[in-house]
This record gives sequence, structure tokens and C-alpha cells, in this order.
Amino acid sequence: MAHTLLLRLPAPGQEDTEWLTIDDAGEPAAARQRGPLSLAAAVGRTARVIVIAPATQILLAEPELPPGTGVRLARAVPFALEEQLTEDVDQLIFALGKRRAGGGTPVAVVSRSVLQGWLTDLSAAGITPAAIYADMSLLPLNPGQSVLWLEHGRLSVRRPGKLPFSVELTPVTEALIVAGVIADPLAADAASHTLESAILYATREDWAIVQDEVETLTDRFASLKIQLLPDGPLPWLARSLEGTDAVNLRQGEFAPAATGSGWRKWRTAGALAAGLLAVHMAADAVQLRQAKRASAALDAEIAQVFSASMPAVEMKDARRQMQTRLERIRHSGPGPQHFLRTLQALSEAVSASPNTTIDSLSYRQDLLDMKVTAPSLAALSQLSQRVGKQGLAAEIQSSTPVGAAVEAHLQVRAAGASKARP
Repeated sequence: MAHTLLLRLPAPGQEDTEWLTIDDAGEPAAARQRGPLSLAAAVGRTARVIVIAPATQILLAEPELPPGTGVRLARAVPFALEEQLTEDVDQLIFALGKRRAGGGTPVAVVSRSVLQGWLTDLSAAGITPAAIYADMSLLPLNPGQSVLWLEHGRLSVRRPGKLPFSVELTPVTEALIVAGVIADPLAADAASHTLESAILYATREDWAIVQDEVETLTDRFASLKIQLLPDGPLPWLARSLEGTDAVNLRQGEFAPAATGSGWRKWRTAGALAAGLLAVHMAADAVQLRQAKRASAALDAEIAQVFSASMPAVEMKDARRQMQTRLERIRHSGPGPQHFLRTLQALSEAVSASPNTTIDSLSYRQDLLDMKVTAPSLAALSQLSQRVGKQGLAAEIQSSTPVGAAVEAHLQVRAAGASKARP
């Protein structure tokens, strides 16, 4: 597999894009990252780009189509799927896969405006993807079990030899019933339902939400295994890229532009390249200066955080010392993922709380102790609520008025975790 940037577009209602760089051996070359498309473009300038799109906006089907290829076969698809379509076929794009041995042909259907919107956003960021796949089409195929993927209230299911599909419904019990994975106890045919063997994949955050509910359903499966995704679903989905039979949406009029072979086309491209070379070099110089300024600002922020979190340690190389301390935390003690997620959640909560600052913090055994200064008790309460929305629990241990502000001692832990002993 060539050097690849695997990029996952956000679902409706989400903002950040996720991406992962995959090396020549098909293994992640760096940790999963998230942010705006412009950052992903900087990473993937020399890479082959594969885009994973939210399956909530894509219909996957496998109709039996008449013999034929090309335009003739494409014209038959809307008629084969007319009972499953709710939009005008003229507003839809139909992408075809390879015909199966059993006679069915995989088809991916997406709204023309949705696909055009994705490509426009990618192009504006300087990204030209070689392929766009529905995220659930990269679910691994397990010949002996149904594969279940739970993420943010969406349940995706892939049974052996079947196309994957998704159900957006909560609680998870209702989603499993609608998907036909478990029987509805109120249904007349509940007693004849065949119990399934399944493996459920979920992030730690999603599993924490549904764990109690799922554990009450184990007797409604022939067998149920739970597989947590500590690094999120992207590295897991990346394993299915090599040899995937997923349908690429970049077909027909939306296919990547073919490379021209005529001298005139190359001559035009060469003239344009020569005309833009000076502009490109100037832009690179500007970007280099901006990167240096951003690096200097980041070093200053790191030094400030270092001084606040480790006042007793002599600062020599703040960036390296902070990295060393984080590596020690990551490789020692329980719950390093919880520590990093707690810091992220705390950072977002404090950023949304005006005039609230962290004076000091310490972390041990999945418990974060910190001292904060806030303008009022109401602001402290709002900070606790914002942390709670991130799936954590924040408790005010003590508070002391200091002038026009309030100094307080807070403890942050995973929701449902036992409280620290005094």
C-alpha cells in the first residue's frame, strides 16, 4: 500500500475532521489527529488521500442488475432501487462496485449536492481524494460473527456475507431490536428468533454510556464479545483498506481527472507552473515565517504551563521536559487515556469560562485535583457542569472568597468512578 492519508469527514452536527497517516506497510505512521481540513492538507500534500464519509448520508444496496457494463448498466440501477429511494433520481449519484459471484452488484447512492459539497470543501483545502468510501463499508467482515459498531448513538451492523447497514436510535436496546440483532420480547415470533453471535466495537467513552444496558442483554445473544477502541475507530477502519471491496463514490463525472498525454496539454500545464513558481516560492516563505512565529508562541505557552504545573522543577527545555513527563504518565499507572481525555475536557471547559484560571493541578489514579480561581461560585458551578457534559464528574471540595473572586479546590474523575478518600 502506498503512503496514504486516511481522512474521515465529520458527520452532520460535528466540526472537526479526523485523519491518520498510513505508511508503506499499511500501518499507522503517527497518532490519529483531528482538526480543520487545512491542517490535514498540510500533512497529506505528498500522500495518496482516501476519504471516509459519514454513512448516514449514503445508501448501500446490492441489487441484481441485468447483464451489461458502462452506461447501460448504470441506467438500470435507479429502476432496481426505486422502492428504496425517496429523492428524485436526477438528484442522486449511483456508484457501482464489482458484480458478486451470487449475481448481486454493490451500489452506493448519495445525493449529488452532498457529494459535490464534500469535494468542494476538500478542493478548497487543497485535497484531491483518490477514493471516497462510506465509513461503515470498511467494517471488517467476520465469517463467524456479526460485527457491531457503536458510535455516538449510531449502531452499524455487518453480518457474514451481507452488506453493512446503520440504525440511528437510542437506547441501544431499541437499536439492536430494530436491526434484528436481538428479538423484541413483545413480538409474536420472539421465541423463534435465532440468537446471534456478535462482537461489539466501541470507544471507551461510548462503552461507558451503554455498558450497564448492554450487560443486561448478554442472555439475548448466543455469544457477545466487547472490543474497545482506545484510539478511536479510525485506526481500526484503516485495517480494512487493503483489499477492500467498498464502493468508491468517485465515479463517472466525479471521478478524479485523468492525466493527459498530449503535448499541448503538458505545454499548457508547464506554462502555468512556470508562471506560478515565483508565487509558490513566496507563499512558502510566508508560511515558513508564520510557522516560526507559531512555534515561538507555542514554546511560550508550553513554558507557561510548565511553570504552573511543575513550579518546583527547574525549566531548561520546557517542550522536552513536558514531553518526558507525559511519556512517564503514559507508560506508568492506570488510565493514561483517561488522563489525556480529562485534560482535553478540562481545557475546553475552562476556555468557555471567562476569567477562570487553573492555579495548579495534580493527577493520580484516574483522579485530577486542581485549584482554580473563578469570578464567582456560579462560574465554578458552570465549570463543573461543562466538565460533566464531557462524560466526567467534577466536584467542588472547598471554596474561599478572595477579594472579588473565589478560590476553589476541584476534583475531576470519570463519571461513576469511586470518590477519592480523604
